[in-house]
This record gives sequence, C-alpha cells and structure tokens, in this order.
Amino acid sequence: MSSSFFLKKESKINKKRKTLEVKKAGKLSKKFSNEAKVSSSKDDEEIASDDEYPSGNEAIGNNNNLTFSSDEAEEETPQDKRLRLAKQYLEEIEKQELEKAKDRQLHDQVSQRLQTEYLDSVGKLRKNIAASIYGYDVENVVKLKHKKQHLTLCSLALAPDGQILFSGGKTQYVLKWNLKNNRVVGMFNVEPYNEDINKGVLKRRSHVIAMCISSDMRYLALADNGKTIQIWCPKELKHLKTFHGHRDVVTCLVFRKDTHELYSGSNDRSVKIWSLDEMAYVESLFGHQAGVTGIDALTRERAISSGGPDCSLRIWKITEESQLVYNGHQDRIESVKFLNDENFISSGMDGSLCLWSALKKKSLHTEFLSHGQQANGDANWLTAIACVVNTDLIASGSCDGFIRLWQASDHYRKLKQILKIPVEGFVNSLTFNQEGTRLFAALGQEHRLGRWLRLAEGKNQIVIIDLLRNQTRKDGNK
Repeated sequence: MSSSFFLKKESKINKKRKTLEVKKAGKLSKKFSNEAKVSSSKDDEEIASDDEYPSGNEAIGNNNNLTFSSDEAEEETPQDKRLRLAKQYLEEIEKQELEKAKDRQLHDQVSQRLQTEYLDSVGKLRKNIAASIYGYDVENVVKLKHKKQHLTLCSLALAPDGQILFSGGKTQYVLKWNLKNNRVVGMFNVEPYNEDINKGVLKRRSHVIAMCISSDMRYLALADNGKTIQIWCPKELKHLKTFHGHRDVVTCLVFRKDTHELYSGSNDRSVKIWSLDEMAYVESLFGHQAGVTGIDALTRERAISSGGPDCSLRIWKITEESQLVYNGHQDRIESVKFLNDENFISSGMDGSLCLWSALKKKSLHTEFLSHGQQANGDANWLTAIACVVNTDLIASGSCDGFIRLWQASDHYRKLKQILKIPVEGFVNSLTFNQEGTRLFAALGQEHRLGRWLRLAEGKNQIVIIDLLRNQTRKDGNK
C-alpha cells in the first residue's frame, strides 16, 4: 500500500505550463466556433438572396461544365499551348500589317495629290481629255459680230480666266468682249499710233493681224500690219508703248507664260525679245532664211518659230544661245504650237498637220491633206491651229468649211481625228480656254495675211463652240 508520503509533488513549473495550455485551448475553441457561426450566417444570407433555386439537372449540368473546363485546361499539352500562342502572334502581326498597309495607301494618295497639284501649278501636268469629247453643243453655238469689224477677222486674244476676249481684224479697231453676256465692253483705235500716219503720210492701212495677252492680264501686245508693236493696257484700254526695231511687217507675237517677256516674229527673218517690265528691247535671234510666220512659247526660256517659205522650224534655247532646226513640210509653214515642253505641232500650205518631238529631227506623225483638196487638186491651206497646253487636244482650221479636232494618241506619236465642226469662211485664228471646254474661232472671207482667195459664202464673225465631254453627261458614263 503506497503511502502519500512517497508521491512526488508536481513542480510549480509544470503546473504553470498546464494552465497555459488549457487557456490556449479554450481560446482556440472559441475562435473556431465564432468563425463557424460567421460562415454559416453568410451561407444563409447567400441562400436567402437567391430568387430561384436550380433544379437537380441544372445543378448537375453546371457541375459537369465546370468539371469539363477544368479538365480541358488540365489536358492542354505544351504543344497545344505553343500552337495557341503562335496563332495569337500571327493575328497580331496581321493586324499590324493591315494598319501599315492603310498608312502606306494614305501616304501614297497624299503624295500623289501633292505631286499632281504641283505639276498643275507649274503647268506641267499632262491630261488626256481628247478621248472624252463626243460632240459639241449645236443649238448653243454663239456668233459674235460688230459693225466696227465688218471685214475679215484675223486674231483673237483670250484672257487667262476665259471671261474676256479681244478680237482684231482688217479694220483699225480692237474690240473687248465680255463673254458672260457676249457684249462689247470696250474698243480702241490702233491707227493713230501707226508710224506711217505719225509721219503725216498714209502709206498703209492699219489692221490687227496678231495679238497676245500676258498671263496676269497687264499687257496686250498687237501687230498692226507694220514694223511696230503696240503695247496696250487691257483693263483700261490705254496705249502704253510702241516698240520699234523690226525692218519689215511683224507677223506673230507671244508672251512667255507667267512673265512679261514678249517674243515677236517678222518678215525680216528675225525673232526679237522684248522686256515689258523695262519697256525695252532685249535681243534678236537670227537663223531663218525667210519671213517668220508663227511663234509660240511656254514657261521655259525657249521659243519655237516657223520660217514660212524656208520650210523649217526652230527651237531657240535663249539661255544657251543655241537653236535646234527641224525640217519636214513640203511647202510654206503657216503656224506652230507647243503641246508641252517636249512635243509640238505645225501646219502649212501643203495641207499637212505634223506632230513633232523635240528630241527628233523628223516628225513623229504627218497627217497629209488633213482638210482635203480643192477642185484643182491643190491641198487646202491650214490657216490656223490651236491646242490645250499639256493635253492631247488639238484643233485645226482651213477654208474647207470645217474646224477639225484631233487627238495626239499613243503617247504623242499619232494624230487621230475625233470631231468635225462646220463653219463658214477662212479660219484665221483658233484658241481654247484653259479647261479645253470652249473653242473660239475668228472667221473671215479672206486669209489674214492677204487676198489671194475670197470666199463669198464666208462670214466675218467670231464663233464660240461649247465642247461636250463624257463626264458632263447626266448618266455619268465615261
């Protein structure tokens, strides 16, 4: 029998440890019970907030879906993941390339428009408009007459805006027409400034055989069938200057585009340059073996002239002090016009219309008997030509009763007739407006330089023809 004497008393340290463990256990039990109450209350609230309870099938379906998606995510192999990532990368590349293509397309469109506007501003934009012309407005052909110009009309000068037209003929009067109402708004007499009349002796009769107007409409130059050139103000119709220098009749005039530099051709076989800013003579160009009959110029310091009976065309490189000579017509050359800086056209007594390149000495194309023949077998003399600069549209006139429109096709290598417009009399001058939608013709019973032939049925008048182009149709077809 054991005695309590032999029982060992617990140490104070062990008692303290047990009491601490009991306290901790009590605290933990209280904490777990509180958490359980909170979670149960939350579950009750969530269940109470649901409006509808899912059926068993729906619950099973949801469980199946969740199980399937989790299985699918777990079943994706490294190869499938690489494939998925590669597809995403390719899609991103495609989007980036599409954006780049749109940016490139926009950049190309902007650059093309800027280039077009620049070429158009400097007058070097080439347009093909001849193919779009399918006729002319027959019912609205305008015919202008005036008692001060009852004789043959010889020359026309159209303002750059196409609203004012100056006309001259075998009378001493120049008329200013307002094309909005087709009425005369001014006139002046050139005869008082005739050099022969100023000397007190009437040796010749004044009539205006050539005219041109500057691009800014500040100066109007005219040849009055004498050795002088008269300079007038086209707005106020005041005489400004008379140039002396040619030794024979002045036959043709032209302003260099966008400048006040004037080129003149004469029967004295020379081409002269005048500066209207200084109202002075500049220099003379020699080379033709006969009288100069036609002259033209664009923006560059170059002029082209026709030598009449010497059957030559010459491009004058003024800054280089040189000239290029072209031979091709079989008879007298009447006129020459620039199509652009590289191509030009010419016409003559042999009835041929020639298309040239400045890089070749021979014509690229020659349209023989372009206006037919007379009863005696002679070709009809081409008395006037015109073109819309930097386009493929050309007009020619003769005494056969038609104005003919031509297209410089195949990159300015061939001429193709596209339209015939009936008129009465000699076509002594032709000019287009800048858009090529209107054609102005000066008609007469005689040739502008002489009276070798007279057409009794001819009319001394100005004819204005509106050309019809495909884009003006209501149906919009081109």
